[in-house]
Amino acid sequence: MRNYKELEIWQRSMSLVTTIYKETRSFPDTERYGLTSQIRRSAVSIPSNIAEGCSRSSKKELVRFLEISIGSAFELETQIIISTSTAMLPSSKANIIIKELNEIQRMLNAYRSAIKYKV
Repeated sequence: MRNYKELEIWQRSMSLVTTIYKETRSFPDTERYGLTSQIRRSAVSIPSNIAEGCSRSSKKELVRFLEISIGSAFELETQIIISTSTAMLPSSKANIIIKELNEIQRMLNAYRSAIKYKV
């Protein structure tokens, strides 16, 4: 079992969740159960799956949960792009989010590769 709270990738993912909640507050009420909910769930899924993977006893399971986090990160990126193209999120804010998200994706891939080849 690993202490996920000490991982920079978990900490940055948690910070991203806070940013996502803040930015989606201004989305239309009609999207509360649509895109807003989807974006928030994708964001929350990233650090949640890192934490769950770290709780598992095998490296193989950790890799599996990191892969789920990676999938959630790419899902979130797509949803941010949709939010921008539908004028719910200004491009300037989307670019900042996507830049951080791309760094988290890179870190997740690197961590997964490091664990995977030690299995």
